[in-house]
Order: sequence, then C-alpha cells, then structure tokens
Amino acid sequence: MALLVIASCQLMVVLDITIVNIALPDIQRSLDFSTTGLSWVVNAYTLTFGGLLLLGGRAGDILGRRRVFVFGVLLFVLASLLGGFAQNSGQLLAARALQGIGGAIASPTALALIGTTFREGPERNRAFGAFAAVSAGGGAIGLLAGGVLVEWLNWRWVLFVNVPVGLLVALATPRWIRESQPHPGRFDVTGALTSTAGMVLLVYGFIRAGQDGWRDGLTLAAFAAAVVVLAVFVLTERRSGQPITPLHMFADRNRAGTYGIMLFLAAAMLGMFFFLTLFVQNVLDFSPLRAGLAFLPVSAVIAIGAGAASRLLPRYGPKPFMVVGAVLAAAGLAWLTLTDVHSTYAGSVLGPMLVFGLGMGMQFVSLTLMALSGVSGRETGAASGLLNVTQQVGGSLGLSLLVTMFGTAGDAEARRQIPRFLAEASPAERLWFRRTGELPGRWADEILTAGVSAAFVMAAIFTVVAALIALVVIQVRPSDLERLQGGTGPGPR
Repeated sequence: MALLVIASCQLMVVLDITIVNIALPDIQRSLDFSTTGLSWVVNAYTLTFGGLLLLGGRAGDILGRRRVFVFGVLLFVLASLLGGFAQNSGQLLAARALQGIGGAIASPTALALIGTTFREGPERNRAFGAFAAVSAGGGAIGLLAGGVLVEWLNWRWVLFVNVPVGLLVALATPRWIRESQPHPGRFDVTGALTSTAGMVLLVYGFIRAGQDGWRDGLTLAAFAAAVVVLAVFVLTERRSGQPITPLHMFADRNRAGTYGIMLFLAAAMLGMFFFLTLFVQNVLDFSPLRAGLAFLPVSAVIAIGAGAASRLLPRYGPKPFMVVGAVLAAAGLAWLTLTDVHSTYAGSVLGPMLVFGLGMGMQFVSLTLMALSGVSGRETGAASGLLNVTQQVGGSLGLSLLVTMFGTAGDAEARRQIPRFLAEASPAERLWFRRTGELPGRWADEILTAGVSAAFVMAAIFTVVAALIALVVIQVRPSDLERLQGGTGPGPR
C-alpha cells in the first residue's frame, strides 16, 4: 500500500507533463498561443519542477519526508485547480509554474521514501522497477487520459483531474507511510533560486533563438545572463556548508554518468511526445481521443522493459541495460525521422514508438537504482532530487533545442513551399495566406512534417550521446552486484 500511494503521486506528477500535451492544440485555440509560445505551457511546469527539485528533496531530509510529501501534493492540487479556471495565457502559465513547485516538493520525497521504506536488494529492486515504470510510462498514460478528457469534456479537465487524485493521495499517506527521521540542517535558498533562474534564462535563450535567430540581442543577452547566474550557483554550492546540490555526489563516476544519461534521455523523450502529438493530430488528423489511444502501446512496452530489467539487474548489473536501452531509443527515433505527409500510424509511427519505449523501460529502472545505490539515509532526498532534476532540466533544455530545430527547419521548408503554393492555390487560399501569413492545408502539413523530422534527428543524437556515456563511463563493480542481490557491499567510491 505504501508503494501504491507513492507510485500514485509520481504518476500524477509525471502524467501532468504529457496529459497537457494532448490538449495543446485546444489550449492554443482557446487562449491564443503561438506555436513556439505553446512550448511554455510545458516549460513553465518543467522548469520550476526541475529548478526546485533539489530544494524539495532537501526539505524532506530536514523536516521529515511524509509531511513534506503531503504538502507538495496539496500545493499541486491547488495549482491544478487554478490552472483549470485560467482565462488567459498568463494565468495558465502562472498556474503551471505553481504546479511545478508542488511537484518539485512531492516527487523527490516520493523517491526518497522508497529508498527508506524498502530494504536494499530484491525488495527495493521491485519497488524501484514499479516506480521507474510509472515514471517512464506515465507520459504515454497521460496522452491517453488527456485524449479522453479533451474529447469528452474539454482541455480544462486535464488539470481538474489532478484534484481528486491528489486529495486521495494526501489522505492515504498518513495511514500507510511512516514519517522519516528529520535530519537537522538549513535550506540553501540561494542555490535553489540561482539554479532555477539560470535554467529559465538558458531555455528562454534557445526558444528565442528559434523565433528571432541566434544573432538577436535578447537571445545573446539571455545566454550571457544564464552563464553568469549558473556560475554563481556553482560557486555558492562549493562554498556552502549544506549545499542544495552536494557536489561530492558527482565524485562517483557511476552516479555522475547516471545523471548525464538521464539528462539526454529525458530531452529525447519529452521531445518525442511533444512533436508526435502535434504530428498525429495535425497531419494524420487524429482526434484527441484517438491520439491518446495511439500512444497507449508505449506504456505496455515500457512496463515490459522495466520489469525485465528489474529481474535481471542482480545478475548482469545495470550497464548492459543502460547501453542497450539507449541504443533502442536511438533506433526508434532514427526511424521516426522518416515520417512524411504520406506516413500512416501503423506503417510509420507505431513501430518506432514500441522500439523507443522498450529501450526507455530498460533505462529508467537501471538509472534509478544506480543513482541511489549506496547513498546514506541522510542524503537520500538530495540524491533522488538530483536524478529528478536531470530528468526535468534535460526535458526542458531538450524541448527548447528541439523547438529551435523545428522552427528553423519549418522556416526553410516554408520558403520552398511558397512558390508552389502561389502557383497551385485557389483564390480563397491565397486570401487566407495574405490575411494570416500562414500556408493552409497540405502546404502547412509539409512545413510541420519537415520541422518534426528535423527535431527527431536531434532527439536521436541525444540518445546516441546517452549510449556513449553508458558505454564509456559506467563501471559495474562486484560491490554493486552484491547490493543488488541484497548484500551489504560497500558504497560507491
């Protein structure tokens, strides 16, 4: 029951990243977002989530994980309610940012609760396998749930649905989860604020580059400010007696490699869901419900990959699953680059998604176990927070880079399509173009598909980098296998 409560919270938090994706076209029409501006509906959540995860994990270590967990869940519920009632783009983005804060408090505490509730060995392996399956598969489940809600109700219900789920989790927590022992300390607020501000500036720079070019003054200023603020963050952490980011966590090559792999894989995964959602709804003309059902098989293969990895990890260690998982993810994304306006779901989308999902299932359980292996109880929250940070920051940075690639390739394709459009378009279509500046119909599909294909090329490169890190950096030691089998081998060096 404790695992069910913890996993339900994680599902709600992870699901919220993609359940909104399926509603993006409706949100865009309802609240008048641009296509590039629409990515901020995702980034407003993932940036505050990623930027404050370390503070959330630290809060659980200091104040007690159960009470912090419940507070984060209730804050998430309140933000979801406000977002559902949003009347303009500013209100929605503010609510999404507040959701990210609630998720940042609840999610690392949930992962830390697994580390302290279940004994190291087979019992914890199974618990982490379930948690990893929820973390990786929740994205696909979110697309299905979002499709159902948007089709049968409207886009606001992708936010309202969190309210009853979150309240049930908050009510069940005191009954099934015991409070952890608080560890006295202080909060590194400066570290939390500088890390969040630095990442926001960096992502804004990439998104603005996609809109206004790499020579734009504000683009360059955003990148320069990001470098300065992130440098201040690193200096703050090095001098702090109780840093929000314990830099010694990176001294172990396996843990540092794990964080690097998660960074690139999260970038690829969030981008895949974001752009495939646009493709199946705008080019294949799927309804929101049908689009959600189209992603359902991904959840099944992620669960299969996570289950196989959790059973076989004690025998082979995590490295083979990290390498093979990343290679499978890269193969799936490379396959998706072949999509065009004549593609079909069965012929061009389903197969790549299944290959990608199997690889991600293998990866997430391996990365979760390696990140927390051998960590002391005092720093479990910090270690789990770092893993979540790399996942969320990787997703935000990756999506901003992919949106930039999408915009650049789309603009180039638009320049190629305009002469064809002017030669073949009807008078009504030419009038639409003069009024809106956008190409209609099949010409718009060509532009969108060119941008999506370019984004998948970059996403495939991300997963190749993850595979190389796993191959070169990760080392499985006898003590690692002993802990996975339930022994008491020494912690990481």
